[in-house]
Amino acid sequence: MKNKSKKQYIVIGMGSFGNSVANTLIQNDCEVLVVDRDEEKIKAISDSVTYAVAGDVRDPEVLSSLGIRNFDAAVVAIGTDLESGVMATMLVKELGVRHIIAKALTELQGKLLRKVGADLVVLPEKEMGVRYANNLAHGNFFDAVELSQDISMMEIGVRKAWEGKSLKDLNMRAKYKVNVIGIKKEDGFDVNPEADEPLCMGEMLVAIGRNEVLTRLAEGEM
Repeated sequence: MKNKSKKQYIVIGMGSFGNSVANTLIQNDCEVLVVDRDEEKIKAISDSVTYAVAGDVRDPEVLSSLGIRNFDAAVVAIGTDLESGVMATMLVKELGVRHIIAKALTELQGKLLRKVGADLVVLPEKEMGVRYANNLAHGNFFDAVELSQDISMMEIGVRKAWEGKSLKDLNMRAKYKVNVIGIKKEDGFDVNPEADEPLCMGEMLVAIGRNEVLTRLAEGEM
């Protein structure tokens, strides 16, 4: 892995989360080294990634032999085996990888991973659960993407009272501090829509704003 023009990542742990991360990085033209102690998992992914290694990440020699110091980031995708996740995080930190992302199953596990060197901890099961629960809680099944603790990007269906009106008429930015960045239509997605264009029923406004404001807009309370 010597092509310095491409970003280089190491993904440790080839469960469903690790596989998804590795394959997505490859699709984005990155170089990816994957490590897992399960030889069958390594064989299964070896043709898809740049380099695949079967080895126990609890052994310092396994990671130190791979020359990962100059990698852009490491993703420790081990959630079920706490010892292996902690050891891998500690070792890649000691080896000088500049940014470490670690998967956790619980908040307590996440705190421990941060203490041993993780720069960012993700709880994919919890985050997906929250996202889909929010979708189910609203009758229009809108999709929401959390950008921070208080800010999200959300799809808001055009309601009857808005039909024929324009974004200029609704004036959401001034009234609610909500920015509409696009409109989903039957024939595609309109990025940076015209402010004077009339809205139609069935269209979805893609908006960014505070969670409570977006939720109330989506439910027709504002």
